[in-house]
Amino acid sequence: MNFAKVGIAGLLGVVTTLLLLFLMYQLINNDLGELKQKKTVKIPDITMPDTKIETRFEDAKPEKPEEPDVPPDLPEPEFDAPDISGEALNMTAPVAKAGIDMGNGSLAFSEGEYLPIVKVPPEYPSTALSRGIEGFCTVVYTVTETGTTRDPEPIESECITKEGKPTSVFNRASVKAALKFKYKPKVVDGKPVEVPGVKNRFTYTMQK
Repeated sequence: MNFAKVGIAGLLGVVTTLLLLFLMYQLINNDLGELKQKKTVKIPDITMPDTKIETRFEDAKPEKPEEPDVPPDLPEPEFDAPDISGEALNMTAPVAKAGIDMGNGSLAFSEGEYLPIVKVPPEYPSTALSRGIEGFCTVVYTVTETGTTRDPEPIESECITKEGKPTSVFNRASVKAALKFKYKPKVVDGKPVEVPGVKNRFTYTMQK
């Protein structure tokens, strides 16, 4: 056993222990020193003033507006009437007239025979009106048991212009008008019956 090495090691251990104790003593003294006093700022006390809340339940009435001033009566303006001659207002337009001729021998006004109740005049065709065409158109149809008309057809040979020329310009208006006719039906042995072959002539003229 080497006593010299053991002695040196023991000495170093003692020195090291003393240094550690001294270091710990210094650290403890520094932490326990007197604390520096910090400056404090005093905040003034805040006081709320006493307030009284008043609740009003009555609505304030609006003030009555002042009546507006009545405007004074203004005199009516006078205008000079312009002189207009009668010749300047002489504007004539053709007036169309569509008539119905009930000249058929089969319309006998005896007891039991069919009688016309409603006959609506036809509407003048715009094409014929614009061209100044006048004329006639005969339509044949059947009077039913209820007094209405059925199967109206224009007779081509009897649809002519005023000058006697064949035309179909009045066919459609004549058929449309014939469908609106109403009759008292023919009665045979107490029962209404149909009457075929009834004719009606429509006249188309323009009033001058």
